[in-house]
Amino acid sequence: MKKIKKNKDSKEKTVKSTNKNVRSSVRKLNPILKGIVGKKVEIAIRDLTFSEKRISKDIKKTISSAVANAENNYQYDIDKLIVKEAYCGKQVIMKRFRARAKGRAAPILKPYSNVTIILSESKKMESHGSKS
Repeated sequence: MKKIKKNKDSKEKTVKSTNKNVRSSVRKLNPILKGIVGKKVEIAIRDLTFSEKRISKDIKKTISSAVANAENNYQYDIDKLIVKEAYCGKQVIMKRFRARAKGRAAPILKPYSNVTIILSESKKMESHGSKS
């Protein structure tokens, strides 16, 4: 379930994409999300592609959805999109029990999270100086 939202009050062009019920804890998602904030979209997707974390596939899917929506719905230039914000929040915790010795039970907690990605269109393209 991904949503897109354009902020009308701000002058910056932003697109918001939310992925609900991601099967991972917030503690495992936060370092990955902090690593992609401020990067261009193509670099963020490349970093997530080669990440060894299992959950990076879902984050990459959320970014790709936001990029597709920005291109199709608002006609933004894909090359100028950067990851402005990336954060996650707690969802539900599925609780299971595992049988232990002497008739006891041990809890198993299976947390879910929400991932929110906000993309914005950068104002200027960075140009590299020429050596001459």
